[in-house]
Amino acid sequence: MEGVLRDDDVFRALADGSRRTLLDRLDAAGGQTLRELCAGLGMTRQSVSKHLTVLEEAGLVTSVRRGREKLHYLNAAPVSDIAERWINRYHRRRVDALADLKKALEGTPMSRPEFVYTTYIRTTPEQLWKALTEPAFTRQYWGVTFDTDWRPGSTMTWRVDKNGTELADPEQVVLAAEPYTRLSFTWHTMSEEWAKAFDIDLDYVAKVAHEPRSRATFEIEQQGEHCKLTVVHDGFDADSLVLPSLGDGWPQVIASLKSLLETGRPL
Repeated sequence: MEGVLRDDDVFRALADGSRRTLLDRLDAAGGQTLRELCAGLGMTRQSVSKHLTVLEEAGLVTSVRRGREKLHYLNAAPVSDIAERWINRYHRRRVDALADLKKALEGTPMSRPEFVYTTYIRTTPEQLWKALTEPAFTRQYWGVTFDTDWRPGSTMTWRVDKNGTELADPEQVVLAAEPYTRLSFTWHTMSEEWAKAFDIDLDYVAKVAHEPRSRATFEIEQQGEHCKLTVVHDGFDADSLVLPSLGDGWPQVIASLKSLLETGRPL
């Protein structure tokens, strides 16, 4: 079924050595074009393209457009789901390879300074849009709300639900808001208030305070009964200290969002 990630699709995609090689290449350097992936592989461009299609259909690879280029990234969601469902059913030695792959896929590719994550949610674009923008939803799965009118250029005040901390800054703004399709905004200010709200070490704040402000983008695409949601977080320097932390943060937020929309309960 289009848009639905199944365990069989993931295992089938991983069964081919050439496809595992491509995953290794993307693990070593994310955000590669088809041309870059073909270099030194001894496979034709057509063969690499077909393998990438299989990996994308299985959800193991996700891609984003940058002008005329299509950049490819590892995607942790399907392997994480499989690990959660299966890893406790078998002896640890029999799943070491799966656990190692899961760990590799959850690492943030650092060759291009951006984070890309894709998942499929059984919902409508309209409902997903509400979940991304309305406080009644965001406070449940994210623990924050946004005070904004969601117009490009408008400021955003982040509010931490557990203690009422407000994160206000004129540079926290909406960049794009195309209902049911695309939402983009600059990331919150790395302030002492933010650190205290989430029990983050102040020394870390001092180290990241001078990094350029990043941006988060949500791309929504309806596929049958599901929505394909791609999160792109970019705007980082190559040596960013914030970027590596996203490999833990975003998957947790999006998994909780998915659970809320599909079961009525966040994680």
